[in-house]
Amino acid sequence: MSTEPVRRRTGGRSAKVRSAVTAATLELLAESGPDRLSIAEVAARAGVHETSIYRRWKTRERLVLDSMTELSDELLAVPDTGSLRGDLVALGQRIVGYGTSPLGSALVRSLAAHDDDADAARSRHEFWENRLTGAEVMMERAKARGELPAHVDSRTLLELFVSPIHFRLLLTRQPVDGSYLERIADIAVAGTTALAPRGEAL
Repeated sequence: MSTEPVRRRTGGRSAKVRSAVTAATLELLAESGPDRLSIAEVAARAGVHETSIYRRWKTRERLVLDSMTELSDELLAVPDTGSLRGDLVALGQRIVGYGTSPLGSALVRSLAAHDDDADAARSRHEFWENRLTGAEVMMERAKARGELPAHVDSRTLLELFVSPIHFRLLLTRQPVDGSYLERIADIAVAGTTALAPRGEAL
């Protein structure tokens, strides 16, 4: 899979082509999942030539990754409420809103249900790595405010908070309301704060 950085939107016709291709990609992902999506189908639905897509994205995997990243950047922006608890709850609400929307639900379920080939697995890893890395800023701000000890592992805290949300959205289908988000935020913060720094015993 190409490691060439994906070109971001520019103006004029290029922006219109990008918007049409991204929209078509997301629609097809929701309808049939990532393993059945083809550049030819995207081009037909977007009303552009296949060569235009290959010129910008090079591979199907880069197109899927870029389209999903753009959607998540819009719908899952990292909140800044002034407190870690507020940030986590706000992020959880955005995840729930995304995961229960028709498109978001279809994308999340298709990615969870389909087997990966090597390129798709790398794209999936890169997508989640980018999302998690971006959200870690919430913990770094909390450390700067004195809400978290410096030794807390930001990634572990974030994963402990996000995982129960996806568990309910994908598996049990139980509701995820504000009180539940507050509870798992408190548990995640308390649990990671209680852990000793790496290399030290409790």
